[in-house]
Amino acid sequence: MNHPDYNSPSELKAFLEQAGMAMQKKFGQNFMINPSAREKIIELLEPQKGDLVWEIGPGLGCMTEAILASGASLVSFEIDRGFASFLHQFFSSSEKTGQFKISEGDVLKNWKGEFFGAERRPAKLFGNLPYNIAATFIADTITERAVFDRCVFTVQREVAQRMAAKRGTEQYSAFSVLCQWNYNVKPSLVLGSSSFWPRPSVSSQAVVMTKKENLFTGDSSLFPKTVHALFSARRKTVQNNIKPLLPPGISAESFLEKCGIPKNERAENLSVEDFAGISQQLSQLCQSDRIKSGCAEGGK
Repeated sequence: MNHPDYNSPSELKAFLEQAGMAMQKKFGQNFMINPSAREKIIELLEPQKGDLVWEIGPGLGCMTEAILASGASLVSFEIDRGFASFLHQFFSSSEKTGQFKISEGDVLKNWKGEFFGAERRPAKLFGNLPYNIAATFIADTITERAVFDRCVFTVQREVAQRMAAKRGTEQYSAFSVLCQWNYNVKPSLVLGSSSFWPRPSVSSQAVVMTKKENLFTGDSSLFPKTVHALFSARRKTVQNNIKPLLPPGISAESFLEKCGIPKNERAENLSVEDFAGISQQLSQLCQSDRIKSGCAEGGK
């Protein structure tokens, strides 16, 4: 079965109407109709023969086609049953050879089983992410320590700015720190609303995340807790915000002194390395036989 012209809103609309379908706002669906933008984003992803790539929200497959053409193997996550049905038809030959697979359903619920339960884990992650799940999905993969060699996301421009924000800026947040924990984050191509159909009310931006050479080796469950705790009240100092994570009898002031962090500092002025250092110190406290039970209770 032939797919519709991915560059033509009128043909896409006619195709959906003929199939008795419509774009569903609850899924944040927008087709990328700008062929130049699609080509540039694929160049950013750098799919190659032998790669296993994940694609989030393929829609009718405008990017799917290009990724498969590179020779990479692909798993596409699609929540819309109608779209999934057409993807099976458009790329049936690739499915038969095992190059292509569709994971149907909500990616927020499905991705962990696909990642941790598979014999082979994906090297690259791509998605024109719906605005309503973008930050949640990205943060979820990071918190669960699912690290990819390369990620390319198209997200709301505001989200892209938060992902790459530098410390000391207004956009710098817990989300920024999580994104930069194990990745180098670089905003790239800016896409106006005319690049999509239906047109969104905001601009989008592609973001490239490449895995750092030296990954964090401490307690990966404590790092996100530490970050969220220190950003829990932006106007308060780290001395105040760290207290819920500390075991009984450990003063925040003495703990921060060991970390080399001024007690009156605020989270937005700390580097990713600072957060990692604080997390490692907390981990050492948790491993101490003398206060192990107290630390576990305080770190909830």
